[in-house]
Amino acid sequence: MLLGLALIAGPLLVAVVDAAIQIRSLTRDSQLLVSEGVQAARTSQSMLADISSLRRNVGFYKVTGNASFLENYRKSDQQLASSRAYLAQLIDSETTRRSLEEFAAMHNEIATAVGALTPASSAFPSIEERIDRLYELANDIVASGSKEVDVRLVEMQRLAQSTQKRLFWQSALLVPLTLVAILALTLSIGRPLRAIDRAISELGRGTFSRSIEVSGPRDLERLGAQLEWLRLRLLDLAQERNRFLRHMSHELKTPLANIREGAELLMDGAVGPLDNSQREVVAILRDNGIKLHRLIENLLSFSAWQKESVGLDLSEFRIRPLVKQVLEAQQLTVVSQRVRLEVKVDDLTLRADRGKLRLIIENLLSNAIKYSPKGGTVYLHAAKQDTQLVMDVADMGSGIPPEERARVFEAFYTGRPPAGVQVKGTGIGLSVVLEFVNAHGGTIEIVDGEYPGAHFRIRMPVLSVTNPARTTAHAA
Repeated sequence: MLLGLALIAGPLLVAVVDAAIQIRSLTRDSQLLVSEGVQAARTSQSMLADISSLRRNVGFYKVTGNASFLENYRKSDQQLASSRAYLAQLIDSETTRRSLEEFAAMHNEIATAVGALTPASSAFPSIEERIDRLYELANDIVASGSKEVDVRLVEMQRLAQSTQKRLFWQSALLVPLTLVAILALTLSIGRPLRAIDRAISELGRGTFSRSIEVSGPRDLERLGAQLEWLRLRLLDLAQERNRFLRHMSHELKTPLANIREGAELLMDGAVGPLDNSQREVVAILRDNGIKLHRLIENLLSFSAWQKESVGLDLSEFRIRPLVKQVLEAQQLTVVSQRVRLEVKVDDLTLRADRGKLRLIIENLLSNAIKYSPKGGTVYLHAAKQDTQLVMDVADMGSGIPPEERARVFEAFYTGRPPAGVQVKGTGIGLSVVLEFVNAHGGTIEIVDGEYPGAHFRIRMPVLSVTNPARTTAHAA
């Protein structure tokens, strides 16, 4: 993957560096051209001013014969010589150099002639003509310098256009190549990333049956190997936990069966008649034995489901007889808790796993009875809505605290026990319910506002409706 990123970033980096070099070169040449042009213009203007000063001082000396004008002439002559020498360093044109050489020769002739001047000399006209010629040469040099600047400016514009075109073609070539490289890199890492995401989701859901294989860049393959190691480790832990649950559940069932059998014998009077207080104590032993038996069955069901987490034993059956069987199995608990049942179930035909659906109803109903107060009402409603079975199980207890709702479906999470309950649950029931509902393609949610206590709503697919009639049952 790093190599792919290098293949993408390398050409772009080269293009950026090349563009920076070209722009820097153009900027340096432009600055040099402007600087030399300005200096040449200033020097040319200074030369013209110095020549005018030469002519003026010679004229004043001719008229007045005052030697101070010759001194001023010499100063202007020295400035003109300096300007001429500086201008010769700035100008590269051969034509301008020849003009400067002619200018220098004429300048030297004038300086020699002025050095021999006297007020009565007849050489003044010749010197003035030479100064005029010097002025013309200076103008020619100025024009030649301006022309040279124009030529260099045109060359600079041509070079800028050439650089611009070069950078354009570089961009035109690099953009599609970069897009192709990005697409290839995306395709090469997209599939392994999706595989890693799917693997992490499955591990998070506790599904360890599918091996994790990631093909692609070496670092992603190494990450896939680490995830496969994690999957195997989690699978081993899950299997160890399930083995522990199965062994402990089976070990508990034997003494529990003896306890239940002893309680039944006492209730039947096998060891003699019991008074009311004794029968009440024995009833408590028997009822709690039934509860413990149900908890152990939940442990076994959860363990079996974790061991075989895929596949359902699907069959078509009516839900009303199934609910009736669950109610009959819960009758003793209902009586002992002195709760009232409100059951409203449509006569629906489902295609589902009958055993798992029964366990769903048993666990929800058992929870509702356990958390309902004495004399309270437990609600069990099931009806068809569009193509779904909607089942509501609610109680009149204290409800589920908001801080516990995110965890009530976690395995082994028990939460706060209801008041007066001595035997704390294993935290398996709702976890099994969630697993079985999801296996049927359904959902379960906690609903607020319709009932005073906890309210669970299940939605599952429905095959058909054989009879829209509804049955209502009440038990005190």
